[in-house]
Amino acid sequence: MQPVKLDVHLQESHNGTPSVAKLDGKLVLETVSEFLQTMRPQAAPNLVIDMSDVSFLDSAGVGALVQLFVHRRNQGQKFALAGLTGQATAVMQVSGLVKLLPIYASVAEAARQAN
Repeated sequence: MQPVKLDVHLQESHNGTPSVAKLDGKLVLETVSEFLQTMRPQAAPNLVIDMSDVSFLDSAGVGALVQLFVHRRNQGQKFALAGLTGQATAVMQVSGLVKLLPIYASVAEAARQAN
């Protein structure tokens, strides 16, 4: 059985645009600890999580996103999700978090809303 992977590619902000963290893989129980260790220290005032290449999101992944959202809000930093797949959208709807977390169809749309 292959190990579960989640790669995080960070892109710094340019000219007032938000920083972007592009996720690639599965945001699940096996990957949330490393995800949070990577994302919590990010000090960018605006951060967009690009989830367009997240192949699977489970309840632990949802919990990690909520933890990151609360952590950033407590630091006075903004946070948004963009490009959720159909499966991730369904999980977020079932959890009721589409009303709490800022979710956009694309990184470009999230960037426009951040300004």
